[in-house]
Amino acid sequence: MSDSSHTLPAAAEAPPDTGGYQSSQPALPPPSGGDAPAPAARRRHKRRRLAALAAAGLLTLAAAVPAAIDAMVTASTADAIASGVDQVEPKPVALLLGTAQRTVAGRPNQFYRARIEAAAALFHSGKVQGILVSGDNATRWYNEPIAMQKDLIAAGVPAQFITLDYAGFRTLDSVIRAKEVFGQQQVIIVSQRFHAERAIFLARHFGLDASALAAADPAEQSLLKVRAREVLARVAAVLDIVIGRDPKFLGKPETVRLRSVVDDAV
Repeated sequence: MSDSSHTLPAAAEAPPDTGGYQSSQPALPPPSGGDAPAPAARRRHKRRRLAALAAAGLLTLAAAVPAAIDAMVTASTADAIASGVDQVEPKPVALLLGTAQRTVAGRPNQFYRARIEAAAALFHSGKVQGILVSGDNATRWYNEPIAMQKDLIAAGVPAQFITLDYAGFRTLDSVIRAKEVFGQQQVIIVSQRFHAERAIFLARHFGLDASALAAADPAEQSLLKVRAREVLARVAAVLDIVIGRDPKFLGKPETVRLRSVVDDAV
């Protein structure tokens, strides 16, 4: 007689019938709740796109600001620049802005020659009674005012009516010193038009009544590089005004020598 207190172990549960086919695909994990995070590649692409947009914006701003300053300087001074001597309203003094007599390559500087001719024409026409030559004399071997004085004398301007400013290191220095050191309240600036525009802009800011006679641009020389440098110079001029930059030197008052207004033009 068997012991009814002992029971047989339960039979193991049979696996489901697959019809003899065993899948080789691994089991997929159960789906998790919420959206899956963006892939790393997508995040990197987004960062690169934002960086490119920021760089493009900065480049646009960097180009727009100088262009706006350049246009503003030209527009605000265009009515004060004469193309010929006959268009010039007389003033006592011509402010001749210095430049090198020769280029870096050693050739004659046509910008220099045109300024000498324009300043001499102003004097001979009686539009001015004296010439203030303002240029760089930074070293003993480089002296713009002396070179210009010699060529003005050669062009028929008497030496006694040529006054030299040896501390015109920059256009800003030249216009401020014309007023503060040489006592001028109004001048006719002599330089090429692109430079004269900036000079008038600075002069007006510092209380000097300035107009200009535009010296001729060299016909055979490309002005593209010159024009590009001028745009940067105008940005620097505006920055000088903003930060309140002073001339390198001022010094004691000096007199500009003038011929008598009753003298005939020579």
